[in-house]
Amino acid sequence: MLDHVFTDAIGALRDAMESAFLERQAFEERFQADVLLGDLTWETSYSLPGEGVPARTRADITLDWPTWAQTAYRSWYIGEELDEPPRIEIEIVMRLQRIGTAPDVSSILSILPEESSPIGGETLQRSSPTLETIYDPDLQPEEYAVEVSYEGSYDVAEEVLADGSVLDSHFAAMGGWIASTLVRLGDVKLDYLPPEDDD
Repeated sequence: MLDHVFTDAIGALRDAMESAFLERQAFEERFQADVLLGDLTWETSYSLPGEGVPARTRADITLDWPTWAQTAYRSWYIGEELDEPPRIEIEIVMRLQRIGTAPDVSSILSILPEESSPIGGETLQRSSPTLETIYDPDLQPEEYAVEVSYEGSYDVAEEVLADGSVLDSHFAAMGGWIASTLVRLGDVKLDYLPPEDDD
C-alpha cells in the first residue's frame, strides 16, 4: 500500500465506518487522479445494513487532495519549512432516495444538525438541501430524492504528517455520527418505493 498521508486518511475513515457497522457500497467506490491538474479524489458510499439495493438512505463521502496540498506535503517530506499545512477537502452527502411522493424537505432538514462531529479541531458545515425529481417517459414524476451535504476541510498538522496513525483518533467519531444521522433520516416517515431487488 502507498505510504502517504492521504491514503492514511482514507484508511482511517474506512475504519471509522466499519467500526460503526455501516455497509460499504462496493461498486460506488472510486479513486481518481486528475491528469491535468494533479488533484486526487476518493469517493465512496455507505449505508445502514439491510437497506436493500439501492439503499433508501446513504452517505456519499468525498475526500479531495489538491495539487497544492501535495506540494506542501512534499516540501515537508524533504525537510523544508511548512508555510501552510496540507489540507484535505471533505464532503459528506446524506441522500434519501426512491421516494414515491414529493417529500416535505423541511421535516428532513429539521432533524439534521448544522454541523458534523469534530474531525480533529474541524467540523463540516451543512448546506441547503437539494430535491431531485425523476420523471417517467410521459413526464410524470415517479421518484424523488433529497440530498443534504456537509462540507469543510481538515488541515493536516505536522504531528499528523509525522505519524499518520493520529488520523485514526481524529476520524473516529465520523462513523458513529454518520450512522446515527442515517438512522434519524431512516425514521422520517416517507413513501418509499420498494428496493429494486424486490421488484
